[in-house]
Amino acid sequence: MRKLSGIFFLTLILWSSNSFSQQYPTNDAFTFGEELNFEVSYGWLNLADAKLQINRRSQTQNNRPHYKIDVYGKTKGAATIFGRVNDNWGTYLDTNTIQPSVSYRHIEEGKYRKHEKVFFDQLNNKALVELYEKDNRTLKSVKEYDLPGTVQDLVSGFYYLRTLDLRKLKPGETVLIQGFFDKEIYNIKLIYEGTEKLETEIGEKETYIFSPQLPKNKLFRGEYPVKVWVTKDQNKIPVKIKANLFLGSLNFDIINAKGLRNN
Repeated sequence: MRKLSGIFFLTLILWSSNSFSQQYPTNDAFTFGEELNFEVSYGWLNLADAKLQINRRSQTQNNRPHYKIDVYGKTKGAATIFGRVNDNWGTYLDTNTIQPSVSYRHIEEGKYRKHEKVFFDQLNNKALVELYEKDNRTLKSVKEYDLPGTVQDLVSGFYYLRTLDLRKLKPGETVLIQGFFDKEIYNIKLIYEGTEKLETEIGEKETYIFSPQLPKNKLFRGEYPVKVWVTKDQNKIPVKIKANLFLGSLNFDIINAKGLRNN
């Protein structure tokens, strides 16, 4: 079941791109109080629920206003037989620069636990990573990392993408991805495939389709095993993610959306 959460959160990091513009973006896509809920399925089996949520109020970091954004993933029903997953990944995203100042992970998967905080110094290109013991109170280690430039974290990158003008992309164009996750810098290509009309639980939506190019691994099938559908409107929310595994596929389908900035 750890693979289940890994697919979802790996997909999110693939959105963190610096190749569109080095200027601070203008955010007309999301706001405080937004909540997106997804159902995760494997074939006919409903495995888990996932939620992306922006806190209703501004949070202060480094004397600047931030969005506090949380992503939750939790197994349900028969899927818990294989191991319970109850994960929380989050970021504090500067409302002006749309860059993360702090990110965090609280992982509970079976008996496995991991608690981590990352403090970003975007001006000086540094990241300070704090790891905590299973109790999430005792500090275990602290290490500083050099960054190649401004980066996004696992969660913030997706919200950064939503501020960009995707209308300028043409099918086949690639976007260079740069993000910091699990003590490493990721540079992966994101392929824009075009548009598609998709029927969803929140209605019929015109969508953009993206496929990240992933390195060879034992989990995914093919060079472009993941597809993401994002609404072709001002909100630019994900409505579907499909991940082709070596055996079958996982689907993340939106079931409701609340507090959208644009109606």
